[in-house]
Parts: sequence; structure tokens; C-alpha cells
Amino acid sequence: MDIHSFMESHYRHFNAGELTRCTNSLIEFLNADGQLVLALAGALSTAQIGHSLAPAIRAGKIHAISCTGANLEEDLFLLIAGDDYETVEDWRGQSLEEDQHLFERGMNRVTDVCIPEEEAIRRVESMMLEVWKEAPRLPHEHLYALLDRIDPGPRAESSWLIAAKDMEIPILVPGWEDSTLGNLFAAACIRGDLTVEMMRTGIEYMVGFADWYRSQNSPVGFLQVGGGIAGDFPICVVPMLNQDLGAQVPLWSWYGQISESSTSYGGYSGAPPNEKITWGKIGIDTSRFVIESDATIVLPLILTCLLES
Repeated sequence: MDIHSFMESHYRHFNAGELTRCTNSLIEFLNADGQLVLALAGALSTAQIGHSLAPAIRAGKIHAISCTGANLEEDLFLLIAGDDYETVEDWRGQSLEEDQHLFERGMNRVTDVCIPEEEAIRRVESMMLEVWKEAPRLPHEHLYALLDRIDPGPRAESSWLIAAKDMEIPILVPGWEDSTLGNLFAAACIRGDLTVEMMRTGIEYMVGFADWYRSQNSPVGFLQVGGGIAGDFPICVVPMLNQDLGAQVPLWSWYGQISESSTSYGGYSGAPPNEKITWGKIGIDTSRFVIESDATIVLPLILTCLLES
């Protein structure tokens, strides 16, 4: 039994049922020549989402990606130093002293995964300093320039960043400054090694994404994983064009959201689907789904079903 058949047989109600309904609707949307924008928040790259995301990109199921700076760089860190990562199996029982010991060893913990400071971050820093000096580029374009001059090794097949580069899909990294590489870039500017003009800005991302959205002859859908700027930034291209520019573009034609945050406590940044109607992002007839669950479990299931369809 394939994954899609298993879900249809066993995932019938509650969040499981919503996952099945969302997946079936998305398959139908893509089969009708829909284009899908994927927004990645959280730490999905460190969770190795590339194992399912990279094949989906190469299969033409994902047509644009908006991600945090952390997700952008952590795919590269994993590519460069994945063999040196460590797993903390009892991370819920981790003591303060044990976390201090990880810090002293240069192991930066992300839940149950430790990113090695020297092998990943400092190694990438030494390479990126030379790339950053070459010419002003957007954040992901600097990483693409680095990928052109290194051997990615056996992890290339599971790198969604390499897949996105190869397939030439649009990448947006709003708020890139809130990332490890952003901090390194700022430190280099303070030292005088770089200047802020060497990094192109998020406004340029929005302008370029607006051009892409307006050029689409097919309906465009949006799958938002988590909250925050990775989702808020690109979805606003529609009200920006219609309300601020005075253009006339279609609303988002399909919407899905995977999140465990509750809007009532302020933990979810941005509007849930019904609120999005009031902001001119989606319409009352837009197919919309909310799956309240763990994205590291749900997203690979959806992506695998897309590959099976």
C-alpha cells in the first residue's frame, strides 16, 4: 500500500482527516495545472526535509519557495557537515549542565540535533566571506555561487537548495538577517571586511516575486508550514499588487496551513485562513485547509503523496 492509499484508508477524521482532504485537494489543484508556493518556517532543513522536498521540486510539484534564513543556511550546513552532526536522543531530559557541555564542545542544539560550530558554521563562514565580497546578490544567490565551486558529495540528492537551483524556481528569503549567516555578515560589516550594500534586500525579493506572480497564466496556491515571516511575506504579494499598486491580479487560488500554534494566544504570526479573506489574500471560494500538527511528520507525507500522484 502506498502512502496516499494508507492515508485514505486510515486518516479519516480530525487532523488526520484534514491531512487527507488537504492532500487530495492539492493533488487535484496541481493536476489542473496549478502552481504551488511553499513557505518554510521552523527548523525543517535541520529536520532533513530535503529527503522529501528535493524530489518534489525535481518532479515539478513545487514552483517557488519562501523560507527563513535559518532554513536556507541549514540545508547548506547539513550538506557540508552532515556527517559531523550529533543526535541527542533524550533531549527532553537534557540538563542545563549537559547543554553547557554541548556549548563548550561547539555543538549547537536544535531540539534533538546538534549542528557542529567548526565543521559547519565556521567552515561555511570562511567560504562565504569570499563569495560575499564578489558582488551584491540576494542571500540565496550568494549560496548558489558557493554551490558552483564546491563538491556537494553524496548528500546532494537530499538537498532541497540544490534541487531549487537546478530547477530554477524562485526563492525568497525575507528577514534573512535573522540567521546565523546574517549575524556573520553583520559582524563582517562591523569589522570593515564588508559593507551592507553587498547584500540585496527583501524589497527586491518582493518586487521580483510580484513580477513572477503577475506572469503566471495558471492559478497559484500557497502551502504554509508554520507561521512567521516565511509565510506572511510572500502571501502579501496579492494585496500589495491589488490594493497598494492598483493592479488586478487573481487572489491565491488554493491555501493550506500546517501549524501547531494557536492564534488566540498570539503564538501564530499572521492571519489564519478566514482572516485572510479580510486582507484580500484569498476569497470565500478558495479551497483552504488547516492541519494542526507537527510539520516534520505532516509535510513529508504530503510531499510523498504528490510524488505518487
